[in-house]
Amino acid sequence: MGTKSAVDLMESLSEVHFSGFHIDGLEQRKAGTEQPTTSTTDMYKQPFVIGVAGGAASGKTSVCDMIVQQLHDQRVVLVNQDSFYHNLTQEELTRVQDYNFDLPEAFDTEQLLRVMDKLKRGQAVDIPNYDFKGYKNDVFPARRVNPADVIILEGILVFHDPRVRALMNMKIFVDTDADVRLARRIKRDTADNARDIGAVLDQYSKFVKPAFDDFILPTKKYADIIIPRGRDNHVAIDLIVQHIRTKLGQHDMCKIYRNLYVIQSTFQVVEHGLGHLPFTEKQVTTPTASVYSGVDFCKRLCGVSIIRSGESMENALRACCKGIKIGKILIHREGDNGQQLIYEKLPNDISDRHVLLLDPILGTGNSAVEAISLLLKKGVPESNILFLNLVSAPQGVHVVCKRFPRIKIVTSEIEIGLNEAFRVIPGMGEFGDRYFGTDDDDQQASQ
Repeated sequence: MGTKSAVDLMESLSEVHFSGFHIDGLEQRKAGTEQPTTSTTDMYKQPFVIGVAGGAASGKTSVCDMIVQQLHDQRVVLVNQDSFYHNLTQEELTRVQDYNFDLPEAFDTEQLLRVMDKLKRGQAVDIPNYDFKGYKNDVFPARRVNPADVIILEGILVFHDPRVRALMNMKIFVDTDADVRLARRIKRDTADNARDIGAVLDQYSKFVKPAFDDFILPTKKYADIIIPRGRDNHVAIDLIVQHIRTKLGQHDMCKIYRNLYVIQSTFQVVEHGLGHLPFTEKQVTTPTASVYSGVDFCKRLCGVSIIRSGESMENALRACCKGIKIGKILIHREGDNGQQLIYEKLPNDISDRHVLLLDPILGTGNSAVEAISLLLKKGVPESNILFLNLVSAPQGVHVVCKRFPRIKIVTSEIEIGLNEAFRVIPGMGEFGDRYFGTDDDDQQASQ
């Protein structure tokens, strides 16, 4: 009769089109035929980028130097925003005393973006060596910088441009009292640069302080970490270095396992995971006769949650894929290696689908291995399985990635490891109890 069954209708609802979902590879089609593609995140693993901002003479460089010294066992490169000042024109040189070097337009941000893009892609770059006496960047030879595990981008306005901010995995603002910054500036310019103190104060009141209030201080709100007192705050710097080392451990694991993806904490795991599925471009004509270009998955999807903590991720999946089928797997866990499949209910045609396996915690990896093995027995190709979780232990990552090298794992955090009870530490305890409100603390609070 040409009408869709209820099942077919629900299936059609799960054919998602993402508004604003832009992938560089969409234009790569042959002879007008849409070719499947996947997210460009598969191309390479990127370094850890730290942005350090703050007012002039706040101690940014000292903080960066202390971080570099403590990360002596890592490949770290420091990029200074000061290297990207514009060359002054002849007219500007004749009245350089009236030129404001603390404004956003004083920097060649486009060149900075090109340099950072190459570094993040693992390419060596040449960074200008700016001459602060002749106000040119072509007087001295450029500095050759090789790719590194950590890139520290330092400057007064590195948080001002949203494109530059988007490059950063961590943003640090060095917050030093204005009187201290002024005293340091006077000492530096009079002793090191042989400038007159009157000229220093005039420049500060005319350019430096207004620019700080208008352009630098407002970017403090973008910082993930604020360091009061700058280089004198050893506790804060030690904590930052410890956090960086944890993140570098995640990056190292991503280099070992090309099928492991650790996303930024601001991303949604389910939404990011969908970006790893093959899709084609699809144009839809709206009721207003406008043509909208979206994406369409190349194969039908389904979710499979590991009962019961995995059920906490089902709402997020349904929010992205309306009407998607979701199967269930119940595994009894005993200690670190006792596994027993208690229950399973999966779509009959699961072998023809891409499967999003849902479990918020990857601990020992044994439950994941049991669930993935069941999916393989049901005929699901290993490469069609995408394992989504929130927190992982290194032990579980090693177990799953070594056993199933063709699946993809998307997680938002890799923690320190497991305790004697095989719980992820620091972790979040028993996720299912916490999410559904059935842990002992919640029960006692309700009494």
